[in-house]
Amino acid sequence: MERWVVVDTNLIFSSLIASSSSIRDTLLDESFQFHAPNFIIAELFKHKERLLRFSKLSEPELLELFNGITERIQFTPLDFISQKSRDTAFALCVDVDAKDTPFVALAIELDAPLWTGDKKLVLGLRKKGFDRFLKSSSAAPLALRTSSFVLRTSYIVHRPSL
Repeated sequence: MERWVVVDTNLIFSSLIASSSSIRDTLLDESFQFHAPNFIIAELFKHKERLLRFSKLSEPELLELFNGITERIQFTPLDFISQKSRDTAFALCVDVDAKDTPFVALAIELDAPLWTGDKKLVLGLRKKGFDRFLKSSSAAPLALRTSSFVLRTSYIVHRPSL
């Protein structure tokens, strides 16, 4: 039986960079069904040159790895996430890290754990009563820093309508 998990952008990037990656191994583990907001695909292409530089892979090698990993992820358009889940996620994330709102909203929508390496997000959300995270015993370690490569996504977070 597959376990649904929402995965964040930095973990996907890290799986593409490290030559030997427990994160990559987990993403390829068929006992999990990974989900992510669909804007991640654009972020991956936007940062292709950085990924090539940090991974030290050729472009064909990176694209092959990218294809293998993204085949394991179900990408969800933000419009497919209910307004209620988006509003709840925004209230949780607004003073922790608003850019993570879509990931938390998708986790709420799917009733699935969030897999993230962002300790600040985990601590901030736990303080607010959200504790739906993939535990490190279930997958690769949550603590994550790969070289100095940390992605800052560039999409706009909209305040929910009241």
